[in-house]
Amino acid sequence: MQSPVPGLLKCLPAPLGALALLLSGASSLAASPDPAPPPSLTPASPAGLVEAPVLRLAEALRLAEAHNPELASARLELQATEAAALQAGARPNPELALLLEGRDRATRTTTLQLSQAIELGGKRAARMAAAEQVRAQAAVALQARRNEVRAQVTAAYFELVAAQEQEQLARSSLDLASSAAAAAAKRLQAGKVPPLEQTRAQVAEAAARAELAQAQSERLLARQRLAAFWGQSPQSIGPASSDAQSLPALPSEQEVGAGMAEAPALQLARLDIARRQALVEAERARRVPDLTLTLGAKRDAEQGQTQAVVGFSVRLPVHDSNQGNLLEALRREDQARETLSAATLRLQTEVAQALERLRLSREQVRLLRQEALPTARTAYEAALKGYELGKFAFLDVLDAQRTLFQLRRQLWRDSAEAFRAAADLDRLLGRPPQPPEFKPQAGVNP
Repeated sequence: MQSPVPGLLKCLPAPLGALALLLSGASSLAASPDPAPPPSLTPASPAGLVEAPVLRLAEALRLAEAHNPELASARLELQATEAAALQAGARPNPELALLLEGRDRATRTTTLQLSQAIELGGKRAARMAAAEQVRAQAAVALQARRNEVRAQVTAAYFELVAAQEQEQLARSSLDLASSAAAAAAKRLQAGKVPPLEQTRAQVAEAAARAELAQAQSERLLARQRLAAFWGQSPQSIGPASSDAQSLPALPSEQEVGAGMAEAPALQLARLDIARRQALVEAERARRVPDLTLTLGAKRDAEQGQTQAVVGFSVRLPVHDSNQGNLLEALRREDQARETLSAATLRLQTEVAQALERLRLSREQVRLLRQEALPTARTAYEAALKGYELGKFAFLDVLDAQRTLFQLRRQLWRDSAEAFRAAADLDRLLGRPPQPPEFKPQAGVNP
């Protein structure tokens, strides 16, 4: 594969940077070419305010599991379907009837009877089977929603980590730009540089302040998105821990195949087919008329006799044989099968896209760590030494430093994209978030 370093160095915009390191000497730069990161990822809290503790991914997932409103709604849906399944097994209630014939109590006939409908054709079993499939669908939907929330929380968490690191880089850039502007002013007073260099340093400082403001806004937005998953304010959570800087692993073909076979979307589609089949059987059973048995006693007051009453009744399917409902249920079953085919194709496409995004992001991070960042650092050191020896212009040093900072920002953006792609893959395959695979190499930590 051709190295992407020349292209990366050419495509990045013009300088932002600073000259604090220009005046500190080449020897210190050789020992520590990059500015040291601040000790904290978040700005200092105002006096009197206590910063919330560092938030880790496991705690974020626990909070979302316990307080996410959509998960609570899915749990209630499952409980409702369980109640519906319980009701589906209920048998028809008996009917008690009292008949009075005649107004005169001496000649009145009183009939007391108890009627019980008996379902024939397997109606109750078919109804219970359909309700059980609905309950199973709700259980799978709850698990799918849980996996989706976990994937979304994981992606939002690492977006917050990336936003914090972007803010840290922006702060480092602003510190350098401010030092460079002050140094340029002193060198201008000493007559060592033209006024244009001071103007460039001031422009670079203003641009660095604008980038820091944007990075702070992005961090606040990422914090809000993460806190929204469990319904809390952004101020209630602390900064996301950045100690998990490894990348998610790329699953094998066997893992992807096994995950797709049990993907929640396909499970729901299969359960819908089973539910439709149960409804077809229920409509077939409805074509069989039910039998109603009647037992009672008839009291003839005039004759002073009591007679037993026994009877049965059956509805005759002359005008309504339930044919339309049966045909509808059959077509719904066919529709569910087509839905399964469409869900399978859609899942294959989305999984392939997520895999490609994850593969590409991992490859870009690898190239940045192993090739682009070391090359950009070497170019920055060479430009700095050349400037000290009078071989390069000040603009060349600013370009080299801007390139180095932009590559470090791109590294975090690609890392966040890798976690987003892995979270989408976990959601599609219905598996919990996978552990990272490897950590950044020493010396190129973004």
